[in-house]
Amino acid sequence: MTFWRPLAYLGIFVCLAAAEDKPTPEQVEFFEQKIRPVLSKNCYMCHSRQAKSARGGLVVDNRDSIRQGGESGHAVVPGKPEDSLLLKAIRYGGTTKMPPMGKLSDTVIADFEKWIAMGAPDPRAGAAPVAYAKVDFDKARQLWQFSPPKAHPAPAVKNKAWAKSPIDKFVQAKQEAAGVAPVADADRRTLIRRASFDLTGLPPSPEEVEAFVSDKSKDAFAKVVDRMLESKAYGERWGRHWLDVARYAETMGRTRNQPFPVAWRYRDYVISAFNQDMPYDRFITEQLAGDLLPAPDTAERERLTVATGFLALGAHDLNEIDARMYEMDVIDEQVAATSKSFLGLTVNCARCHDHKFDPIPTRDYYAMAGIFRSTDLKNGLRRRPPLNQLYFYPEMLMRLDGKEAWPGKPPEEVAQIEKQYSEMSAQMANYRGPRNRPEAREMAVKIGTMPLPQNLAMGVKEASKPQDCQINIRGDAHSLGDKVPRGMLQVLTTDANPAPAIGPSDSGRMQLAQWITSNQNPLTARVMMNRTWQHLFGRGIVDTPDNFGLSGSKATHPELLDYLAIRFMEQGWSVKKMVREIMLTRTYQLSSAHSDRNWESEPDNKLLWRANRRRLEAEAIRDSMLAVSGQLQAAPPESSPVYKWRRFGEPARAAGQIERWDMTQNYRSVYVPVIRNAPSRFFETFDFPEPSEPRGKRDVTTVAPQALFLMNSPLVETQARVASERLIAKTKTDEERVRRVFQQVFSRDPNKTEIDRTLKFIRDTMGSVQESSEGQKQQEAWTRLYHALFASAEFRYRS
Repeated sequence: MTFWRPLAYLGIFVCLAAAEDKPTPEQVEFFEQKIRPVLSKNCYMCHSRQAKSARGGLVVDNRDSIRQGGESGHAVVPGKPEDSLLLKAIRYGGTTKMPPMGKLSDTVIADFEKWIAMGAPDPRAGAAPVAYAKVDFDKARQLWQFSPPKAHPAPAVKNKAWAKSPIDKFVQAKQEAAGVAPVADADRRTLIRRASFDLTGLPPSPEEVEAFVSDKSKDAFAKVVDRMLESKAYGERWGRHWLDVARYAETMGRTRNQPFPVAWRYRDYVISAFNQDMPYDRFITEQLAGDLLPAPDTAERERLTVATGFLALGAHDLNEIDARMYEMDVIDEQVAATSKSFLGLTVNCARCHDHKFDPIPTRDYYAMAGIFRSTDLKNGLRRRPPLNQLYFYPEMLMRLDGKEAWPGKPPEEVAQIEKQYSEMSAQMANYRGPRNRPEAREMAVKIGTMPLPQNLAMGVKEASKPQDCQINIRGDAHSLGDKVPRGMLQVLTTDANPAPAIGPSDSGRMQLAQWITSNQNPLTARVMMNRTWQHLFGRGIVDTPDNFGLSGSKATHPELLDYLAIRFMEQGWSVKKMVREIMLTRTYQLSSAHSDRNWESEPDNKLLWRANRRRLEAEAIRDSMLAVSGQLQAAPPESSPVYKWRRFGEPARAAGQIERWDMTQNYRSVYVPVIRNAPSRFFETFDFPEPSEPRGKRDVTTVAPQALFLMNSPLVETQARVASERLIAKTKTDEERVRRVFQQVFSRDPNKTEIDRTLKFIRDTMGSVQESSEGQKQQEAWTRLYHALFASAEFRYRS
């Protein structure tokens, strides 16, 4: 880059002062995943300390130099994207266009803009080259994260009457030491509403609430929990939690957001696994190596094949010119997904250099990378196909032998379809005309509209020639160092948890799964129990569920998390049993009442002296409205609309279709298609996570536009109208209707003031409506009431 000039002294002072700010763990992760790899791949060859000459005086391989810039001025100005010449260059917005070999994708450019806007957090050292000390693994294994969970007896407590379980005593001991006292227990209506949302993602029916309130038996709440754990809705709720971690989506995302027509099979597999309470160690093994497990019949073989869809769901750049770099990017995504999801570690931060914070050297990264390099990806999409058409390629999917490819079609029709597809594919592959001719696009459209075989699934399989990876120096796929044997992370490999030997003809996925699911692995059970705790309390014992490393949050109750991890393994890795045990604690059943005294000393409630009042997720809000209106369709769909949506156009252009799915698909929200880069407005408004990377913890915002959105949403208005029609048909008096509405929407009875105000609202609304009949005025009034309550804060929160 030849456009940098020396900085003014004031600019130097501002940049270097900003550089002193220590990045947060989340910011470091963003830099390591989104920024550093792009700089390494596209810039270091000309603009690093190892380059023969830093063109234009610009060096970008360390924090101070990239901020200082070169001969033309500031390369990066923290917090000011428009003043940062680096951003202008990669946008191709001026005379200097970088990188010169081709413009970066819009997604990457947006990442750089976001990075600079957040203050350009950069953990890299200053001008001096980084020297990495040899990792002392013995010392590292003494750290809590990297040593196996230890059995801790429940601590002694002063108030011996309060705790219901050992879990309570771990919590209580911390409270007593800090001088805070827990608030009173939640009332029964609050408790069943809390449990219902936590276990099923749906509000309890008025009848369920009354039954629980009336049940005076000692095990009344246990019976409620057991019933909900056995409901189909449990798997839909907790399966959705895992789909966040698995970065589930039905399109590729990135530069070519092509459909994944059969991703829904993995979604259904996950929901079924949680409903069946599949042991978590088996759940991990099936997702990493299901294709390698023995299967007694065809149906089981198909199920295990679908499970490996976990490794096939990643977002990749199908426009990548460099085939070798594309291969390593795919591998990197799989390393990241595996290590974050199951181990809570950011192993992919070691792709370009030894991990900055954790005892994970680059060699360990490439040991894991070799496992995935020896694995063939079958996601149905191919990089840079002929004429940039036909990205979707059925031959790059897994075949399910027990299912018919063309059910119900006569053999002669099947033969014709397959013959036509084969001929057109060959014609496209052999096309030698101009790339943009209409004939080429017409061929692609014809193939894209042909029927899709119904025996396909996403997944992975063993490569024909397993091979180890060479270290990519500074992440450059063409600058190769030592070859590293396929293997595991050294810091988690001990005499008690040895790394299984990987044979020359094995990828190593089965051995990786065995190593991760060992009872001696320090992290696997802890990570899952931390996620479970987070879903029930709103915050994990470790508040960074995807990062248990040294840059993550410290555990608030490490002994408790060890207790939960050991119990989890002792009880056969049963998630349901642990959910039940946690929910039957006194801690879970506390009210969300405020305490001035506790607030003064412990405002963050890390000691759990009360329940956290939490905003519902997008899915729970939408599903609750459908449940209240009676429109929620209990039976799941057979597949997904994306299965038929294969015209291979950019899904981002189909925003209208995505909004229609929200309006017309009355299935649970877990079944609504997840389109990368183009979420529905409803989901986006309520912080649905970006599904391109594992997200164990969603952002939670509470802003005015959310209430405004609900007030103006056609979906909300439609459900309010349907709910009012059912209400009027099933009740006789207005006061009865008011009580019913509050019971449906808030799981409680209205007080006298609320009844009086609501009745006045109904009367006033009927008087102001210009409808022709009394019935129309009545329906409009009750529709507006439902709409107002759906938009209320109480509806959006669970206490």
